[in-house]
Amino acid sequence: MNRYPMFSPQQLLSFVAVSETGSFTRAADRVYLSQSTVSQQIRRLEEALGKPLLERTSHQVQLTEEGERLLGYARRIIALNGEAHDALSDQWRDGVVRLGVPEDFAAATTSLLAQFCREHPHIRLDVTSGLSHELRRAWQQDMLDIILVKQLTGDKANASRPEPMLWLDSAEFPAFERDPVPLVLFPLNALYRDELCQALDAIGRSWRISYSSASLAALVAASAAGLGVTLLPARCRLPEHRVLGAESGLPPIDNVELALFYRPDATPAQIALAGKLRAFCQLS
Repeated sequence: MNRYPMFSPQQLLSFVAVSETGSFTRAADRVYLSQSTVSQQIRRLEEALGKPLLERTSHQVQLTEEGERLLGYARRIIALNGEAHDALSDQWRDGVVRLGVPEDFAAATTSLLAQFCREHPHIRLDVTSGLSHELRRAWQQDMLDIILVKQLTGDKANASRPEPMLWLDSAEFPAFERDPVPLVLFPLNALYRDELCQALDAIGRSWRISYSSASLAALVAASAAGLGVTLLPARCRLPEHRVLGAESGLPPIDNVELALFYRPDATPAQIALAGKLRAFCQLS
């Protein structure tokens, strides 16, 4: 007899939805339930565990430390539930391929992924888009089969290529001359963030975070509009940007790469998709 109380899949679905959207209203829309029902399910989950999972304010909903710990397990339980169902269904008789890609490659790879699905009609392809450190964590927790991520050089991947980086500022409304220097960057723990802050510290410039977002497109637009200096892949440069070079005192960043990971025991379908991604991204 199980000595642990069983998690309700619906409660976990609601918990993950609130965690990912940061809102009970948007979570309710995602899981097709009323907001009050979602709130009730989260409350029952917290009561069963005897721990608060979310910190609620009038403006936002954030995970507690216990909520952060549960989130990974909740996603795995939900995924396993789906995989068990699919394993007994003829529709996905060739299995599941779970892929993680950075936001800036999510739209670019849609045609490739659609072609893969047409070529493998009995494989269920699950695609997750997110920040590289989030995808790496999901990979380490065995929640993804293939990941395409940005990383600092040194961690050996199945395939990789350099990712040229540029210091970008607005051409029309420069921010670098302001004091403190306003910065446009990804959230805490994201790639490029520490490099940006440390570089300004090294040249003795004070700085402040003026704009933070997990969206690459938002950072590109914010920096071009004059909200602050940023460090981004060279391919993100817009005509509205100016590039900050050696004259600014900022160092070149040449230790970032785009890397592809898949497991040694990858299935033929996973290897086939990895090969398509490798060719598309020109990885070696």
